[in-house]
Amino acid sequence: MEKKSGRKSSKKKDIKDKVKIDLIEEPAEEDIKNLLAKLEEKEKEAAENYDKFLRASAELDNYKKRVAKERADLIRYGNETLIKDMLPIIDSLDRALEHAGNSEDFDAFIKGLTLVQEQFLGCLEKHGVEMVQSTGLDFDPNMHEAMLQVESENHEENKIVEEFEKGYLLNGRLLRPARVSVSKSIKKEDND
Repeated sequence: MEKKSGRKSSKKKDIKDKVKIDLIEEPAEEDIKNLLAKLEEKEKEAAENYDKFLRASAELDNYKKRVAKERADLIRYGNETLIKDMLPIIDSLDRALEHAGNSEDFDAFIKGLTLVQEQFLGCLEKHGVEMVQSTGLDFDPNMHEAMLQVESENHEENKIVEEFEKGYLLNGRLLRPARVSVSKSIKKEDND
């Protein structure tokens, strides 16, 4: 008889364990609702973040396109101010050439061309262009290009004797070196 009561208590224990397992395995309905609400909230947040990402990506693409267009325009029209400043010089040259065809006063023509040259140099100076100084100065390979060397008693060695073409700087940066002749000492012949 003892065995029967042992079995009954064993069955009761098995049922209690099974109920406990069922309770552990099945979450409460309220927990499920909370988890679903959190999931829905996170999905909504993810969708908003994705939308923000797409907008930011589109804005970046538009910005890149705008910068590329501005850069192209800057390159294309960057010298507009210089060109506008040169137009009066072209007008002056046209007037000088017209006057030269109608006049035999060569001195007036030379004077007119000199004025145009001054106007042109003033325009260049306004835009940061300046001439490289040369004649009578020491030869500087950073600013001058030696076209030839000449023996000279009147000049120290390595002095610029003559300028063939003027050199120019743009805001301190060399555009073109001055092409010059440079003095060298006269070789003395030994009569042995």
